[in-house]
Amino acid sequence: MQVNITFRHLDPTEALKAHVRDRVERVQKYIDRPTEAYAVLHLENLKHHAELTVKAGRFLLRGTAKTGDMYASIDAAADKIERQLKKHKEKLQNHKAAPAAPEQPPVDVRHDVLGILEDSSRPSHKVIKSTEFQAKPMSLDEAILQLDLLDAHFYVFQNAEDRSINVVYRRDDGNVGLIEAHPA
Repeated sequence: MQVNITFRHLDPTEALKAHVRDRVERVQKYIDRPTEAYAVLHLENLKHHAELTVKAGRFLLRGTAKTGDMYASIDAAADKIERQLKKHKEKLQNHKAAPAAPEQPPVDVRHDVLGILEDSSRPSHKVIKSTEFQAKPMSLDEAILQLDLLDAHFYVFQNAEDRSINVVYRRDDGNVGLIEAHPA
């Protein structure tokens, strides 16, 4: 498996690289088809941040942590991924046994983050950040599993049944919500 490591505001040492590779290999034993892993290590306000992302088949696994020590941050991020995998191992095994859906091309989606510009005459909006990605066709169960594995607030996907764009999101009460977009 290929491991890409990015250092920000931090010297790239061989010891840190070896530690990341070792932790990714430990996570790899839970996954059948790991293809790539990305690690972003950076220092911010005396806190050591580690973000690990592992691509396994059509699933992405992400763990993030920040502590006073980079090695502890790497360990904590990898432990989060391992806990997610152990928690969802049965679901992943059941998913593998399910018959494969017909292959459908993903849909291109754009996500903009808007900021409000305060103007004395009228408020307006400005695009702060824009991200483009492909919403992959999957079932609702797969999307919820992906939301949990990424430990994200929301996940955009293409419904495999009707090809509509849907969003699953984590509600404040801990439950999962669904937004379905149907053509007019």
